[in-house]
Amino acid sequence: MDRLLEASPWIGLFGVPLATALLIAFAPARVVSERAIALGGTLLTLVLASLIAALVFDWSDGANPDGMAFSVEWLSQLGISLALGVDSVSMLLILLSALLGPLCVLGSWTAIDHDRKTFYAWLLVLQAAMTGVFAARDLVVFYTCFEFTLVPMYVLISLFGSSNRKAAATKFFLYTFTGSLVTLAGFVYVVWYTAQQLGGEWTFDIATLTMSAATMSVTQQTWVMLAMLAGFAVKVPLFPVHTWLPMAHTEAPTAGSVVLAGVLLKLGTYGIYRFVLPFCPAACAEYAPIIATLSIIGIVYAGLICWVQTDVKKLVAYSSVSHLGFCVLGLFALNSTGIEGSVLYMINHGLSTGGLFFLIGFMYERYHTRSMRELGGLGAKMPVWTCFMVFFAMASVGLPGLNGFVSEFMCMLGTFQAGGDMWQNYATSAGPLPAATWGTLGPFYALIAGTGVIVAAIYLLFLVGRVCFGPLKEPAGHAAHEHDEHGESLPADIGKREIATLLPLAIGCLVLGLKPGLVLDPIEAPVIATVEAVIEGADRAGLGPGADSVLTAEADAEVSDADEGGTLNGGDL
Repeated sequence: MDRLLEASPWIGLFGVPLATALLIAFAPARVVSERAIALGGTLLTLVLASLIAALVFDWSDGANPDGMAFSVEWLSQLGISLALGVDSVSMLLILLSALLGPLCVLGSWTAIDHDRKTFYAWLLVLQAAMTGVFAARDLVVFYTCFEFTLVPMYVLISLFGSSNRKAAATKFFLYTFTGSLVTLAGFVYVVWYTAQQLGGEWTFDIATLTMSAATMSVTQQTWVMLAMLAGFAVKVPLFPVHTWLPMAHTEAPTAGSVVLAGVLLKLGTYGIYRFVLPFCPAACAEYAPIIATLSIIGIVYAGLICWVQTDVKKLVAYSSVSHLGFCVLGLFALNSTGIEGSVLYMINHGLSTGGLFFLIGFMYERYHTRSMRELGGLGAKMPVWTCFMVFFAMASVGLPGLNGFVSEFMCMLGTFQAGGDMWQNYATSAGPLPAATWGTLGPFYALIAGTGVIVAAIYLLFLVGRVCFGPLKEPAGHAAHEHDEHGESLPADIGKREIATLLPLAIGCLVLGLKPGLVLDPIEAPVIATVEAVIEGADRAGLGPGADSVLTAEADAEVSDADEGGTLNGGDL
C-alpha cells in the first residue's frame, strides 16, 4: 500500500496522458471525438499536476532533488532503476508542460483537419516524455525520455506541418539526434569514471554521479562538458548550432511550435542546469567566457536577422534563439542571480512565445499566409487578436510589469555581478560592494548582451506596427472570412475558444511580471545548492574564490609567525 501511495503521483502524471493516447489511437472511428478525448486527458493531467504541486510536493524542501521519490529496480546488475523525483525547478517545468497540453488541443481544434488520431495521440505521448525528462533521477531514464521526445515531434512536423515540412522534420531530427549521441558518450564516461571510484560498482543514480563527476580533473571535465553541450546546446539552440530551429518552427503546426518553444527547447537549458554545471564545475568556471560569448553572439545575431524577416512566424522563431541566449548567459554567470533569472526565463519564454505562436496560427487559419508583404492593419478587422498580439509582444520585449522584464534583467544583472576579482578594486572600508560575486564574466558581457534587448524592441515593435496597425492589407482575392472543414465560417476576429486558449498564458505573463516571487522563492534553495556545488568544485581545482581565501590565510599565518619572532610589530604595520 505504501508503494502504491508513493507511485500514485507518477501514475497520474505519466499514466493519464499515455492512457489517453492509447484511447485515441484505438477508439472506434466516428464513435468518439479525438479532440474531446485529448482535451479531457490533458485537462485531467493539468488538474492532477496542480493538485500534486499543491498537496503532495513539499515546496519548503524544494532543494531536495528526490521530492516525491519513487524507485523500482529495473536492471539491478547494471545499477539501473526506474527512479523518479523532483525538486522545485523540475516541478515548475512539469506544471508548464501540463498547462500547455490542453491549450495546444484547443489551439488545434480547427487547424488539424486530417489524421486527428495520429496528431492527438502523439501530442499526448510527447507530454508524457517531457515529464519524464524533468522527473528522472536515473541517467538512463533521463536519456531515454530525452531522446524519445524526438519521435513524436518528428511525426507532428512531418505529417502536419507546412509545405516544406519533410525537410524541416529531417533537419530537426538529424541535428538533435547527432548532438545527443555525443552527449551519451559524455554520460557513459562519467558512469565509467564513477564505477572506478566505487571499486567497479556501476550506478546511474544522478545524485551519485554528480558527486563523483565533480572530482574529475579540469581536462576530464572539459571533455565531458563539450560532449554534453553537443546535445544540450543544439536543443537550446545555442549559436552556431541553431540553424535547425527557424525552419522547424516555421514548418511545424501551431501546437508543435508552441510545445517546441514552450518546453522542448527548455530541455537544453534544463540539461545544462541539471548536468553541465554540477558535473563539470571547474570546466564551467574556466570556459564560461567562451560560452557567454557564443550566447551573446546568438542574442545579437539572431536579433539582427529578425529585422529582415517578412515571414511573421520565422521572425518569432529567430527571436527564440535570441531570447534563449539570455537563458544560457544567466546559467554561466555561475551565481544565484543569473541562474534564478535563467530558470525564471524558461517559464516566462514558454508563456509569452507560446502566446505569439498561437496568435500567428490563428491568423494563418484565416489568411493562409504569414507574409508581412501581404498582411497589414489587421487591427481594423481583428481588434481582440490585435490586443493579445500587442500584449504578448510587449512581454517578449521585456516591458516592466510583464514577465519578460524580470527574467531578462536578472540574467544580465547576474552576468554584471559575475566578476568578483575586478570588484576588489572598488573595496571600501566596509568591504567589497555587496553586488560583487565570484565569477568569470562581468559588466562588459552584460553591456553587450543588453544591446540585444534594444534590438528585440525594434524588431518586435516593427512587427506589431506592420501587422496590426496602419491601412488594412489582405491577400489579393482572399476574403477575411474562411471556413473550416465542416463548412462552418471562422469569424474575422478570434472567438471564445481561441480567447480561452490565450487567456491563461496572458494571465501568467501578467502575474509573473508583477509577482515573480511565485517562481523565484521556490527555486532559491535549489539554485543556491547548485551555485555552492559549482564553487566547491571550482575550488577543488584551484579556480574558485576559495583559492584566494586559502592564499590569504597562508599569508596571514606567515605574518603572524614573523611578528612573533620580532620581525614585524604593530608600529611597522
